[in-house]
Amino acid sequence: MPQPAEIDAAYRHACRMEIEALKPGNVHRFADGHRMSAQQFLDSAEVSAGAVCHPGWPVGRRVLDAIRMTREAVGTNTNLGIVLLCAPLATAAEAGGNDLQGELAAVLGAMDDRDAEDVFSAITLAAPGGLGEAANDVAEPPRVPLLVAMREAAERDMIARQYVSDFADIFSGGLAAYRTAEAVGETGMWPTVFTYLHFLSRFPDSHVARKHGVERAEEIRLEAASVAGQLGEIAAEPERLRLLVDFDRRLKAENINPGTSADLTVATVFAERLNFVLHNSQVSA
Repeated sequence: MPQPAEIDAAYRHACRMEIEALKPGNVHRFADGHRMSAQQFLDSAEVSAGAVCHPGWPVGRRVLDAIRMTREAVGTNTNLGIVLLCAPLATAAEAGGNDLQGELAAVLGAMDDRDAEDVFSAITLAAPGGLGEAANDVAEPPRVPLLVAMREAAERDMIARQYVSDFADIFSGGLAAYRTAEAVGETGMWPTVFTYLHFLSRFPDSHVARKHGVERAEEIRLEAASVAGQLGEIAAEPERLRLLVDFDRRLKAENINPGTSADLTVATVFAERLNFVLHNSQVSA
C-alpha cells in the first residue's frame, strides 16, 4: 500500500513537471500567458494537493475542496481539469496493487449522487465556460449521475471522455508517449513535452475548440503534429527551444491556449509516477 505522502508527492511532481515543460500555447516557466503566471499554477498545486490526495475521501469531495482552495489562493481557474483527472487517480492509488487502471475503473464506477453534486459545484465555482454547460445545467442540482453527464459531454470534451473510458487516452497513448521519449534517451522536461505534443497532435484540443471552433482546433492539431515530427529530428537543445518558442508565441498571439492537452499531460505524468510508487511499494514490502 503506498503511503499518503507518496501519492501527495507524485501529484506535486506531476504539476511541477508540467509547468517546467515548454508547452506551446500554454503557461510554463519559459513564458506566462492568458493573464496567468507559472507561479499561479505552482501555487495551485501546493494548495490543492492536500484535498486531491486526502486519504479516504471520495472523488467529489476531493475535487470540490481542491477547487475551493485554489480559488482562495489564486482567484482564477488554473486547475479544474487537472483536479478532475487527478482526484480519481489518487483515490485509485490508495488501493495499492499493480493495476492502477483497474482500480481507477472501480473508483469511477462507485461514484454516487454526492460525488455528482460536489463535482458540479466545483465546476460552477471554477467557472470554466465549457465542460459543465456541455453536460448539465451546473447552476441546478445534477439531474443525472456523474458518469451519465460525462458521457453526454464526452464527444466535446476530452476530460469528460476519460471518465467514461477509464482514462484510456492516458493509460494508452499518454503513457506510451512518455515512456517512448524516456526509452530513446529524453531527459528533463522532454518526456513531458513529447507527452503534451502527443495529445495536442492526436486530438483537437477541447479548450481550443470551445473558444475558437473545431476547425481552428484541427488546424492547431495538424501544426502540432508537424512540430512534434520536427522536434524528434533535432538533437541540439537550442534549436529545439527555438522551434517550440516560435510555436508558443504564434499561439499566444491568437490567445490560443490548449489547456486540455496540458491537463491530460499532468494526469499522464501523475499516473506514471503512481505506477512507479505502487511497484516500488510492493518491492519494498
